Amino acid sequence: MFETVLVANRGEIAVRVIRTLRHLGIRSVAVFSDADREARHVLEADDSLYLGATPARESYLNIERVMEACTRSGANAVHPGYGFLSENAYFADACAANGVVFIGPPSDAIRLMGDKIQAKRHVAASGVPVVPGRVETGMTDRELVEVATEIGFPVLVKPSAGGGGKGMQFVEREGDLLEALTSARREATSAFGDDTLFLERYVERPRHIEVQVLADHYGTVMHLGERECSLQRRHQKVVEEAPSPLIDDVTRERLGAAAVAAARSVDYVGVGTVEFIVAASRPDEFFFMEMNTRLQVEHPVTEMVTGLDLVEQQLRVAAGEALGDDVMSARIHGHSVEARVYAENPLRGFLPTSGRVLEVHEPTGEGVRVDSALLDGLDVATDYDPMLAKIVAWGPDRETALDRLQRALDETVIFGVTTNVGFLSRLVAHPNVVVANLDTGLIEREVASLVATEPSVEAFALYALTWLSRLTPTGSITDPWSAMRGWRSGGRNRPLTLRVVVDGGAVKVVNVSGTCDAARVSFNGGAEVAVTLIDRDGGRFITLNGESHRARYRIEGPSTWVSVGGETWSLAEEDLAIRARSAAAASNDVRSPMPGTVVQVRSTSGADVRVGEALVVVSAMKMEHVLVAPRDGTVDILVREGDSVVVDEVVARLAPLKLSTEISS
Repeated sequence: MFETVLVANRGEIAVRVIRTLRHLGIRSVAVFSDADREARHVLEADDSLYLGATPARESYLNIERVMEACTRSGANAVHPGYGFLSENAYFADACAANGVVFIGPPSDAIRLMGDKIQAKRHVAASGVPVVPGRVETGMTDRELVEVATEIGFPVLVKPSAGGGGKGMQFVEREGDLLEALTSARREATSAFGDDTLFLERYVERPRHIEVQVLADHYGTVMHLGERECSLQRRHQKVVEEAPSPLIDDVTRERLGAAAVAAARSVDYVGVGTVEFIVAASRPDEFFFMEMNTRLQVEHPVTEMVTGLDLVEQQLRVAAGEALGDDVMSARIHGHSVEARVYAENPLRGFLPTSGRVLEVHEPTGEGVRVDSALLDGLDVATDYDPMLAKIVAWGPDRETALDRLQRALDETVIFGVTTNVGFLSRLVAHPNVVVANLDTGLIEREVASLVATEPSVEAFALYALTWLSRLTPTGSITDPWSAMRGWRSGGRNRPLTLRVVVDGGAVKVVNVSGTCDAARVSFNGGAEVAVTLIDRDGGRFITLNGESHRARYRIEGPSTWVSVGGETWSLAEEDLAIRARSAAAASNDVRSPMPGTVVQVRSTSGADVRVGEALVVVSAMKMEHVLVAPRDGTVDILVREGDSVVVDEVVARLAPLKLSTEISS
């Protein structure tokens, strides 16, 4: 076994790999960029080395610097995690050239499976079914249009290189195809340096099923069952589970055999995943999509139902060991579900968010596992993937696993950064999810019911109670006129009116009277409700009309972060002057709704534009957002392509159109 392993990654996967290395008594070495100097993976590793500046190309994607770190640390193996260099054949070759073991498959397998066109051709030759379409290299836009016409709409446009949904475009009508091809090529070039595209038939109501495979150096290739990853948004997985509730035992054996055949066809070694697409109406019919030649984000659900540590298996295979009896005899026990926690704002179209983590509380309990990079004080930026943690639950059956995951999400609190935890809690409780009526379009169809548009009455009540607690003089304060401005000469039973700004936007009116032990709250002129705040069972609960909800809050500057039942909000008193200035500025300013990079400027300063006309395209976290003119006017473009922007940064400013004073003759 290895003495020292360098973990060439960051975030929750680096923390997770380090955990297994510690368990096996292997010295771990973390690497970090400027943005990650105080990151959790750096703090938990036995040693750490600086790679370079924040941009990934200067740090985590810089093969030369990673190799130098291996030499400096004395690492005799490197674990790439997922993302970054994990599926980079050149990196695997560089490791071999420098005498460092790459904990992953042979570079030839990475190259072949990394080219989606060649991969489909290759596995098809081995008898693995593939989606109808045309997979050829070098097709022009004109040829791709011809292919779409041949196979019929709707179609999926896919980059040949890379994965994770980057550059993938769903096209329903012929008139939208050319624009989709342009966008797909641009995203593919940016993400993979390769704009090669192909087309395939879109499978109606598709379900995403993948099979976990393992292979050693001695010709043994096996699988550990399947995972269902159908709950997706913009082709990105959100919730995964094992086993799939769709697949019966006969289909499970056929799926496993197809996955093993695909892995064996490329002489695969290590841990990998073969992904299939299945029509919801035809669960016995499946098609190969791609093979991920690395550890998957969702590997914990397989670990939970098999009892195996897949990172440990990667290490043992890479060290030359054969798959052991514990692997060969592994069986599926119970059910496991995983939810991905992202730094994103569901209320603003799931745009990525940033900020400093003020306080984090992660769930515990029977069958609950948390893989996380979170720490109090962690700065969350938009330089890398927005995933912060994974909440995983196991149960003897699917119903129990979902219930445990629901409770775990409701107990998860992250103050300081807006996340999707509340959205996840609603998603796993959705009736279609509960009965396993899933497909990859479910979230998009049901998003309106999955996203809370405003805080609950309980959340506003909790905010009001924090004000009551602040109005009670404590410590050395004896003069009531020295207390906060909310002190009321009429006594504690006189109502206090709060004008509450929600996440910097809408204003709600909340009236509260009494004390934290016995308060009455009304919201937007509605009926009063009885509210109390109590501590019990090691947690804090807010009780509203006799019903209790787990609750936490934190006061930070002018804002109060409140969390009730998994939903977290930033609430503050209204500042009329600031809001008035903001409203005036917003009338002429076009602001970026997310931090990111300007990838395209579609207008020029001084140009007259019409309402809805595209001005600037901003990209971040695997998505593009087109910023348009909110009204007619003369535009002043304030950014250039390649510029980095922060959330709400003004990227363009409009002036009223000048009226011509000339008289035509």
